[in-house]
Amino acid sequence: MSESVNLPALGESVTEGTVTRWLKVVGDRVEIDEPLLEVSTDKVDTEIPSPIAGVIEAILVAEDETVEVGTPLVTIGAGPSGAGAVPEQSTAASSEAAEPTSTFAPSPVSAGSDSPEAAGSAGATTTAVPPKPGDPAGVTGADTSAETSAETGAETGAATAVPSPSEQDVPASPLAEPSEGPVVSAPVVSAPAAVAPVAGAPVAEVPSSDAPAPGEWAPTAPAAPAPAGFVDEAPAAVAPSEPEPVASAAPAPATVAPIIDAHPGYVTPLVRKLANEKGVDLTEIAGSGVGGRIRKEDVLTATTSTASVPEEVSGPSTAPLVTSPLRGTSVPMSRLRKVIAERAVISMQSSAQLTSVVEVDVTLVADFRDSVKAEFLTRTGQKLSFLPFFALAAAEALRAYPIINATIDGDTIVYPPHENMSIAVDTERGLLTPVIRDAGSLDLAGLATQIADLAARTRDNKLKPDELAGGTFTLTNTGSRGALFDTPIVFLPQSAILGTGIVAKKPVVVSSGRSDAIAIRSTVYLALSYDHRIVDGADAARFLIAVKNRLEGGQFASNLGY
Repeated sequence: MSESVNLPALGESVTEGTVTRWLKVVGDRVEIDEPLLEVSTDKVDTEIPSPIAGVIEAILVAEDETVEVGTPLVTIGAGPSGAGAVPEQSTAASSEAAEPTSTFAPSPVSAGSDSPEAAGSAGATTTAVPPKPGDPAGVTGADTSAETSAETGAETGAATAVPSPSEQDVPASPLAEPSEGPVVSAPVVSAPAAVAPVAGAPVAEVPSSDAPAPGEWAPTAPAAPAPAGFVDEAPAAVAPSEPEPVASAAPAPATVAPIIDAHPGYVTPLVRKLANEKGVDLTEIAGSGVGGRIRKEDVLTATTSTASVPEEVSGPSTAPLVTSPLRGTSVPMSRLRKVIAERAVISMQSSAQLTSVVEVDVTLVADFRDSVKAEFLTRTGQKLSFLPFFALAAAEALRAYPIINATIDGDTIVYPPHENMSIAVDTERGLLTPVIRDAGSLDLAGLATQIADLAARTRDNKLKPDELAGGTFTLTNTGSRGALFDTPIVFLPQSAILGTGIVAKKPVVVSSGRSDAIAIRSTVYLALSYDHRIVDGADAARFLIAVKNRLEGGQFASNLGY
């Protein structure tokens, strides 16, 4: 028996969505909660998971097509063997004898059952709204009324077959530990108004300890330095492996052609997580899937083939750059990219922006971090990077100089009673900025934990819209991929963004009494972009010097949080 999967409700006031990408094609087999397609609305960009297991028989909506909530998207059947299909006679007979069951009650007949007796006793075929797709992540400033969660129940909207209890709950993988490198991001600042902050200048994701997540525009060439401006504190957790495609018994309708992956470099989150777990470089793999897409089997094959290769004892290897498959092609902008572009232009045209830069000697921070990072990992479960130190120093300075944390409301300057710090994260959909609430009240352990958690859930598309809104200031680590510093864009309604460059050792002139000497020191550039309508250069300098003095003092023993 075939079932339709309809477009579910994606939040209050959302009546339609645009199919931006199909992750499956006709003939593929899908499991419960496995992503089928990506959908974009005016508030969120998210993946639609399958509420049932089976083989895709027909794709009913093409990419870039906009449809209303409740519209059938795809039909899924039992496959060639017919396993799991309910005999028509048994279903019809039971439908006449039994009262219709609640639309929220799970079907008593599992998708994999082949027992006619079980099917006959099931009663009418139960239909229900599919669970909301995993918490959608939207651009900063998205409508916070849209609440979705992978764990919440069904919502009124489209009707699909409900999986049996044995197939409903799939345990989520634990979050992986964050990488050692500092976080980077050109902000996507939260915006309660029509304009929301996003990352500004090219930004780089905080490096992952295993394998870099491919970017939206050059997914198959992570060997090339990524643009600066993104958070990358925690590698994605390993998820269930991608099922192998199975040929469909029922051909697709003549009016709907199979949709081929228009993005040959796209790698599904399942495959990317498996590659991270196995330590496989995705740029070295030739995909065997549709359109050259890398599949789970390709990663496992690469793991086997490289297991016997002896480890080289030479210096650091410099892998040659891989030519991106996007070279020489034209790809339409995603909805999120369009929103980012529009808001960046509006922010630049509506505010007077400039940047001030200071150089900071963080040698004492580096020494302190080296001395406590092993114990910090044991006690908190998080790796201690430089980013929590920058965040802590910035939050303290915001309390002393609240004009950096202020916003403009007409002719009024509003000083928030809290420091909500946005941290931009690089995702396949674009830049997103989850918010650390009341960052001024957190210690190093609290900041490190929240940064790692928000970064991981942002990449896994499990954030709620309200976790992307309400930021009052943005911290962007533009040095995680080697940038000395940049001049990040301030996204309205925020008034400032602090960019941190790469922490590097270099010879520095140091003074000792009456004599000067040259010593090797760890230094970093801090760049503060701000809205000159309310923030003067003197205000920016006072804030930066406060952060500089806090970091150069190196007194963080009482701020560990344990």
